[in-house]
Amino acid sequence: MATADDDVAGAKAVLAAYRSALVARDADAMSALFADESFMFENGKSEGSFADYLAHHLGPELGAIASFTFERPTVAVTRAGHLAYGRETYGYRIELTDGRVIARDGVATSILTHDASGWTIVQYHSSSRAPRSE
Repeated sequence: MATADDDVAGAKAVLAAYRSALVARDADAMSALFADESFMFENGKSEGSFADYLAHHLGPELGAIASFTFERPTVAVTRAGHLAYGRETYGYRIELTDGRVIARDGVATSILTHDASGWTIVQYHSSSRAPRSE
């Protein structure tokens, strides 16, 4: 039988799997992590469901990405019944096929739901900014 700690670990694993799927540019793996009725928000814009976000925003960008890496990812998850709330920080670097490089510091918050099949993301909000020079 799973304990509450195991279930929090499962929610953390889903968030880590999303980052891994982004790095691999694997749209199917990303889609499997989101509920059908999900909500995506990025940098002050509502992107609709994850399916909408993939079809109209992220999906078209995937072919232009030569590499995607995350740096210093942190994740914290708090469970509340069948829900979990995730908080993440990270740096990321995207190298595009045309040679451009995008480097950002990012944060994300998420809400995940749990049922018999495990955790899925129902709401995801991310934002980023250029890294501060030190």
